[in-house]
Amino acid sequence: MPILNFHLVQGQHAPAQVDALLLKASALFAEVLACPIERVRVFATEHPPQHVCIGGQLVNRHAQVAPYFSFIVLEGRSQADRQRLLSGFTDLVVDILGAPRANVRGGIVPVAPSDWSIGGELASELRQAEIEARRLAAAAAQGR
Repeated sequence: MPILNFHLVQGQHAPAQVDALLLKASALFAEVLACPIERVRVFATEHPPQHVCIGGQLVNRHAQVAPYFSFIVLEGRSQADRQRLLSGFTDLVVDILGAPRANVRGGIVPVAPSDWSIGGELASELRQAEIEARRLAAAAAQGR
């Protein structure tokens, strides 16, 4: 289920850098979520410079490196896991792409298991035991 998308400006990064970002982000996602890497999907969407505006400046006129990422996880993941992913993906963008840390933005899109499908079947039904275990662990971590 874990899905991550990096939004990059076309031509700012060498193909080898993008490859490394995709591979390392996949491994980090699987590690943090303790899920099989086969479930992980990571994308790099490249946008033409004339289609990107950062801080009110068109990138094709003022080359800035300011990647954005967003990722989808099922609700019930702990705050610690979510923070580790936000920090880890930011670190990868800084280390691999050379983006200034202050320019990197990222966000989480939590999805209810009843609103996500895997092969056309609801995640809430397919992975009911896993989801319940995560919910209980999150509740315990929050002291409920």
